[in-house]
Amino acid sequence: MGGGSWRRADGVVSTVGARYPGRVTNLPQVTSASFRAEILEAEGPVLVDFWAPWCGYCRSMTPIVEQLAGEYGARLKVVAVNAEAHAPVAEHFSVRGLPTFLVVRGGQVREQVVGAVTKAKLQQAIERAIA
Repeated sequence: MGGGSWRRADGVVSTVGARYPGRVTNLPQVTSASFRAEILEAEGPVLVDFWAPWCGYCRSMTPIVEQLAGEYGARLKVVAVNAEAHAPVAEHFSVRGLPTFLVVRGGQVREQVVGAVTKAKLQQAIERAIA
């Protein structure tokens, strides 16, 4: 696959912009063009939220991720990547399921959480990565 397509968990191949509305979020959106500077070369730890417009679990995690962004403030940069629209970024990090949350520090993935999880579980991963 590639070229703007993404295989959903149910096996259906989705394409960019296909019938699914975008996710409303206050998180900065990282693109294929900006991921190197925004994630790999970031000064401190970065929580990366990989999502897609058709992913209901991704939408359900948005309030939790935004809440964590507010709680961690300057200690943790929090960004979102539309894995469908920016497949090269997802491929770079070997993202295979959505939602996927990565904590990246010094250009390296320190923690990975896949799926809709509790705030506490996501927080534990963040704490392990930034300790």
